[in-house]
Amino acid sequence: MPADHATPDLVTDYLRLGLAFDRLEEGFVDAFTGDPALRAEIANGPAPDPAHLAAQARALRADLPGDLPADRAEFIGSHLRALECSARKFAGDDISFVDEVNAYFDVDIALADPDRYRQAHTELADALGIADASGEDLRDAYAAHRRADEIPADKVDECVRAFSGAFRERVRAQYPLPDNEIVDFEVVTDKPWSGFNYYLGDYWSRVAINADLTQYMSSLPHLIAHEAYPGHHTEHCRKEQLLVGAGQHEQSIFLVNTPQCLMAEGLADHALTAIMGKEWGGWAQEIYADLGLRFDADRATRVGRATSGLLTVRQDAALMLHDQHADADTVADFLQTWLLAPPERARQMLRFLTSPLWRAYISTYVEGYRLLESWLDAADDRAAAFGRLLDEPLIPASLRRELVAG
Repeated sequence: MPADHATPDLVTDYLRLGLAFDRLEEGFVDAFTGDPALRAEIANGPAPDPAHLAAQARALRADLPGDLPADRAEFIGSHLRALECSARKFAGDDISFVDEVNAYFDVDIALADPDRYRQAHTELADALGIADASGEDLRDAYAAHRRADEIPADKVDECVRAFSGAFRERVRAQYPLPDNEIVDFEVVTDKPWSGFNYYLGDYWSRVAINADLTQYMSSLPHLIAHEAYPGHHTEHCRKEQLLVGAGQHEQSIFLVNTPQCLMAEGLADHALTAIMGKEWGGWAQEIYADLGLRFDADRATRVGRATSGLLTVRQDAALMLHDQHADADTVADFLQTWLLAPPERARQMLRFLTSPLWRAYISTYVEGYRLLESWLDAADDRAAAFGRLLDEPLIPASLRRELVAG
């Protein structure tokens, strides 16, 4: 490694600490593109003690900034705060769910006003052309809309490849990627999520799509943009090239339940409109037509606009479970009521919300989307601002500062 790219000891200690969490919960290290010998050292070492990891995180925070520039020190510090909280949870400390989410993602959460959901149902009924927004008519009409929106199972692979190819071409023109970058798609089952990006380093991702869940024409473009272009895969590639390549080795690790996740999920949830604009539906309709599928872009847009008012329902469900200690049946009924989800889909959501590793993660989608939406809307050049999200080590605190200043 060239001398000017030497990894500061504090950064190496941060990487060691982060890697140790994978010994406590496999999957905690979402991606690591750093020195394989460092990962092997931690994997082959003694099993870590969670309380000791918490103490290590506190000690490293106390050593900041060391020789690091202020922005890198702030980035690492925010992640050490999150890791300390995770270690305390693993050690059995009693931490409230709201405080847990704040420590992980640097956001405050609270239950939303149910009147917002009632208004969303009224708007959804209007989009579906029915008068009653409070009874079974809405549930039945929405279920019929969803059935019409389904992608036949034997068409999913063809649709995935069509959209990923189209997105890749556009992204490479606007946000250049290394020539050797690639995404491999695979179908999996028995997972608590709909899609997942496994970034393997050297500009290579494996994107898994959960075949247990029906894929819909209105959401598949979002899924591909989110996981690949210009979402997670694109962000990983550009940060590996531009930041890790410049010696910012703290960017070589991506850890669950840290501010990185809120930023990444917020970025990925804005990925489709970032590359295609808010009127992407007509473009998607043409692609589906070429594949022999009929997609009603206008109706999908109106339905999507209405259901956007239900963004916080799943976060409310997490608060009900972990803050108010409601039972699973009550929360499943809540999800079915407001999201109009069938029972099996509500139970799938509960599986995610009750996973020890993922239970707080729903806030990355809710609060990440809202924070980044405010920040992108405030930008003079939205495309350039999205490029900053791809390329810079931004955290929630830095975005809030810019919003206040600007």
